[in-house]
Amino acid sequence: VRMNETVATAAMVMKRENISSVVVKDVCRTEGNTVVGVFSERDVTRALVEHGANTPNVTVATLLKRAVISCELADSIATVLRLMNAHQVRHLPVMVEHNLVGVISATDLMRHYLHEEEVHTHAEQADSGLTAGLAALR
Repeated sequence: VRMNETVATAAMVMKRENISSVVVKDVCRTEGNTVVGVFSERDVTRALVEHGANTPNVTVATLLKRAVISCELADSIATVLRLMNAHQVRHLPVMVEHNLVGVISATDLMRHYLHEEEVHTHAEQADSGLTAGLAALR
């Protein structure tokens, strides 16, 4: 979303796309669509507390309080987790040479970990099954 969009617009985009955050861009800068932050469900909650009934009309830019924290596509999962932990964020824009290529969330990392665990468990089960099968043949 653009930084001059309202909280209501950002929330509608998140609901429509079934996502928990949107990348905020400054389309007024001469260099194009510059990423200036990430607006998340947590920000909607904070806006409700700070602005009450006027929340739908508040701009996303009003709620961006820090410089954008991002990661590079080549970063390791450990690096991304360290960034999220250090800055207490759940979503990071993923960049390649200052261009946005995606967003990674803590949920994405959890799903990756669980998938890897599942693959590892299946491999162990297959290995033990093969070992038992070979022992039975002896």
